[in-house]
Amino acid sequence: MPNYQTLVALSQEPISEKLVFELKDQAIQLGVTLQSVGGQISNGTYHSERWQADRHLDISQREQLRSIAGRFNADLCFLRADLEINKIRVLAMDMDSTLINIECIDEIADFTGKKAAVAEITEATMRGEIKDFKESLRRRVALLEGISADSLEAVYKERLRPNLGAAELIAGAHQRGIYTLLVSGGFTFFTEKLREQLGFKQTQANTLEIINGKLTGKVLGDIVDGIAKAAFLDDACRKLGCSKANSITMGDGANDLIMMNGSGISVAYKAKPVVKEKADAAFDRVGLDAALLLIP
Repeated sequence: MPNYQTLVALSQEPISEKLVFELKDQAIQLGVTLQSVGGQISNGTYHSERWQADRHLDISQREQLRSIAGRFNADLCFLRADLEINKIRVLAMDMDSTLINIECIDEIADFTGKKAAVAEITEATMRGEIKDFKESLRRRVALLEGISADSLEAVYKERLRPNLGAAELIAGAHQRGIYTLLVSGGFTFFTEKLREQLGFKQTQANTLEIINGKLTGKVLGDIVDGIAKAAFLDDACRKLGCSKANSITMGDGANDLIMMNGSGISVAYKAKPVVKEKADAAFDRVGLDAALLLIP
């Protein structure tokens, strides 16, 4: 396998010559040469510029270059040398805090005054401090016992919003013939509504038990955790006759890492540090649909 990488800068504003100069200068100090590829392009929403590095950059080196890009309001992505862009077949993404602006379970808990307690567990899990996602979810769902099922509809209508570029990303993926998969450790109530709203081809999530119009504090069936997310992606790839290397994955928390590892392009969206440092792309300043510029 070749030992170089393709660097891609993405920004909502034109990429400045000063950014390019500083990136190349820092790369030289790291013993890396950056060769421009194709010049700056724009799709009307975002601006993008590419370079080829003559060797693979480690996490520390990537973070140094990302820090420079950040000072110029740009996000920096590092694509594998053997990536075949024209063979991307699947887009798999997380829901809470990736596709949408909230953690649904935290907002449901707000209806019974337990948002802080649930959010604390959520945050620790997303940072990777609580390793067992299934146990984490059971603990959080137990705190929802007795809440009216009507609160789910209220959260959807009043608090849930797709993140910037969500609709454009899904529409753009479908235009390219890419299969879209929403895999969530959250709940089917929300994934189904988002499937109808945005057109996902497939959704997978957890089902809350509801009896007599109230949440019981339990989840029905097998819990969708990080391993399950990865398995659903692998299954979708098999059905399409491709491998995980032919996929784009997007997430923000530690339980997305198994799914993201080994995919063609992994995107950390406004993610926890543990996810950003492992992902090929870290989106902090651009919307979800900027991913389409990675596969022009």
